Amino acid sequence: MRLHTLSCSFAWLIAFSLACLSLTAQTPAEWKQLKGDVRFFLANDLGRNGYYEQKPIAELMGRMAETIGPDCVVAAGDVHHFDGVASVNDPLWLTNYELIYSHPELMISWLPVLGNHEYRGNTQAVLDYAHVSRRWQMPDRYYTTVLSDDEAGTTIRLILIDTTPLINSYRQNSGKYPDAGQQDADRQMAWLDSVLTADNSTWTIVVGHHPVYAQTTKGEHERTDMQARLLPVFKRHKDKVDMYLCGHIHNFQHIRRTEGGTTDYVVNSAGSLARKVQPIEGTVFCSPEPGFSVVSADTKALTLSMIDGKGNVIHTVKRTK
Repeated sequence: MRLHTLSCSFAWLIAFSLACLSLTAQTPAEWKQLKGDVRFFLANDLGRNGYYEQKPIAELMGRMAETIGPDCVVAAGDVHHFDGVASVNDPLWLTNYELIYSHPELMISWLPVLGNHEYRGNTQAVLDYAHVSRRWQMPDRYYTTVLSDDEAGTTIRLILIDTTPLINSYRQNSGKYPDAGQQDADRQMAWLDSVLTADNSTWTIVVGHHPVYAQTTKGEHERTDMQARLLPVFKRHKDKVDMYLCGHIHNFQHIRRTEGGTTDYVVNSAGSLARKVQPIEGTVFCSPEPGFSVVSADTKALTLSMIDGKGNVIHTVKRTK
């Protein structure tokens, strides 16, 4: 597998941005270039009752979906700020989700994972909402599925994991996160190992809410706990995990580190309220813009395009075979 490597200095970022202005997608005609045999939208950190940038970005997702035709939306956690939901009948399902992502082209499968804010509430209700909404497809706290184009022979294995129980500070705070300590983290990692062992897809993507690597003011223990859990599994399946996608930090980050192999680590920005960011070791690109990402693949290339609130592609992560 060949990877496209990039420099990460501020000067390079400025030069690269200027050089690639002509490549950014701003119109439906240009958005069409983001299509692949298999494609999905990645969105997370959404739940602001439509405030801040949530509603405009939701509308942009719908407009882009008219052109790109995503197979699904992967919702990488924190659909509900701040204390999750109380039940499947909680009004937040309407104000954070149903009435916001109401574009006809978004009436497709949504594949969610739990975020730390969901863990403040009734996590079982988040799973049970799959019995209420046909598009909310969440069979378990962690699960896997394959997106495929049989005619082209392209497949993406999505492995959606539950990251809050992988971090000790959440497990130990039963008052605020009552379900976190009740989950068997070792069992989940054994399951992840077994899925990767059996996987023979064209491309393999692991999705969680928390980052393995990221620049953030959040406690460093979150990343070190994630590294301690995930990197040994990634190493056992060297170069099989093409991308690890997550949210939680409310900005865009693309990081390359070698500890777990050649995986690209992508932090997807908030679909509502975004935050500042700066480069760290391994940073290829970072941006404080809110937005979402489009992931597309054929048999030769896997591409993740970071989309800002105006519909521009501000960075591309690409892997080729």
